[in-house]
Amino acid sequence: MGELTDIARAKVNLTLRVLGRRPDGYHDLYSIVAFADCADRLTLDPHRDLGLTVTGPGAAVCGEGDDNLVIRAARHLAERVPGLRLGHFTLDKHLPVAAGIGGGSADAAAALRLLAKINGLATDDPRLVETARATGADVPVCVPSHACVMSGVGENLTILDLPPLACVLVNPRVAVATKDVFAGLGLRAGELRVGVGEMIEAVTLPKDGASASDWITQLAMGVNHLEAPALRVEPVIGEVLAALRAHEGVRFARMSGSGATCFAVYDDVATAKEIAGHVAQAHPQWWVHAGVLS
Repeated sequence: MGELTDIARAKVNLTLRVLGRRPDGYHDLYSIVAFADCADRLTLDPHRDLGLTVTGPGAAVCGEGDDNLVIRAARHLAERVPGLRLGHFTLDKHLPVAAGIGGGSADAAAALRLLAKINGLATDDPRLVETARATGADVPVCVPSHACVMSGVGENLTILDLPPLACVLVNPRVAVATKDVFAGLGLRAGELRVGVGEMIEAVTLPKDGASASDWITQLAMGVNHLEAPALRVEPVIGEVLAALRAHEGVRFARMSGSGATCFAVYDDVATAKEIAGHVAQAHPQWWVHAGVLS
């Protein structure tokens, strides 16, 4: 078997509700997640020893050692699967890091898919699922890389029939520490954040086969509970949201995950690309992508 390659697509939290903080300190979430058509690329050479080389425009800010989630995922899986065949990974890094779009988690998920392929494992093999959870909270949702509802601490997934949505993603190239944003919520262990009424409201979704317009209307009523604390950590997020909302044609704009990446949704890709051009011209230092969420 020669080299294998997989794509690590950016994760976007279309909505994100923090329901409370568990006694163990983890936060219970309810999030509608989609994946973008911008991605890192991960290649595995199964004829070499375990290792990682990082290339691409994001290589300078992406570690190659044991702290990289690709290597951590591989080692976690090897602990659970005796005789696991490993190899050398090459990561072509394009997604911004610490950006709220699960770049590192998507890379780790791609590594698990590649290792599953060369070892004859199903992606729903309990050992691989357990490995994904052990590697990081966003890794389980990135393994199928499919629109879904993510709940709990990220381990509960329900696949959604989400039509393609035209979007613009913008990151101001400012890294945001997830722990600082969650700390900004000020929740004590065991404390609920929302009432039962809001929890019921959060699960209202369009039916299968609903149009993109129906989905956009419903999603526009959503929230990201991490947006307010993230704005206090990095006020530039407010500038990004303002830039996205300043142009005609935007259906709604919101922050993804714990930031600082924000996104806006449009009726068509042509409009998204036009707006992305305006934003990129006005803010050449920002990372801007126009494309599709699905």
